[in-house]
Amino acid sequence: MDDIALLDLAARLAWAATELILSIRARGFSTRQKNDRSPVTDADHAAEALIVAGLRAGAPLIPVVAEEEISGGHVPRPGRATWFVDPLDGTRDFAAGRDSFCVNIGLVRDAVPVLGVVAIPATAELFGGIVGVGAWKQDAAGRRPIRVRPRPAAGLTVLAGHRYADDPRLREYLRNKKVASVTHMGSAMKVCRVAEGVADLYPRFSRTMEWDTAAPQAVLEAAGGTLTLLDGTALRYGKPGWANSGFVVQGGT
Repeated sequence: MDDIALLDLAARLAWAATELILSIRARGFSTRQKNDRSPVTDADHAAEALIVAGLRAGAPLIPVVAEEEISGGHVPRPGRATWFVDPLDGTRDFAAGRDSFCVNIGLVRDAVPVLGVVAIPATAELFGGIVGVGAWKQDAAGRRPIRVRPRPAAGLTVLAGHRYADDPRLREYLRNKKVASVTHMGSAMKVCRVAEGVADLYPRFSRTMEWDTAAPQAVLEAAGGTLTLLDGTALRYGKPGWANSGFVVQGGT
C-alpha cells in the first residue's frame, strides 16, 4: 500500500470508530480507572478493537502501538513504520459529557510522523494529511484542503488544555507575545484548529504519550505547521515507555 491508500484506510477506520463511540455515548457507558489513574471507558476499548483489527487486516506488515493494548501489557516491537492509535483522546472530557474528544490514527516512519487522521466525533469533523503532500478537513460541507495561517497582526489566538487555566507556566510562556485570546479545550482538537488556520499557538507543558501526538502532528505538519519540543528540537517516536515531554504547536510565521 502507498501512503494515499494507508491514509484512506486510517480515515475509514476513524469514521467507523466515531460512529461506534457516539452509539456507546448515547446508550450509556461505564468508566474505570487504569493503573496510572487515568480514566478508561467502554468506548475506548470498543473503538480500539475496531481500529486495531482494521489496521492489522488492511496493512498486516505494519505493527500497531495502541493505548489500551499497551495499558493491558501488549507491547509490540516497533518497525521502521508503525501505527500509533489513541482510540479516544480526551477520555476525561468524554466521560464528563463534554465534546472535545478525538480519534487519532497516525503512521510513524523512521521515528517521525508521515501521515495521520484525527476525527472529532461530536462535530462530525475528520482531518487528514500526508507530510509533504498536504492536509484536508472533511465535514458536512465536504472535503477541502487546509493550511495554517500567517500570524495575525492583531495577536495570536492561543489554545491550551483545561488544566492550564491558572497555570503560571502558561502566563510566563505568553508574557512577551502579542496575544489576542486564550481558549481552553481538550484533546488533539487543539492541534487541528491550528492546522486549519483558526488558531496560532498551542503550548503543552506536561507529559503526553506518542499515540496522543503522532496523528495530529502529521496533520499539522502536512498543513504547514510545526510541533517541536519546548526547546525547539524535534519530537521523535519509538522512545522507551512511549512518553513525550512538553511541546509547542505553531502555525504560520
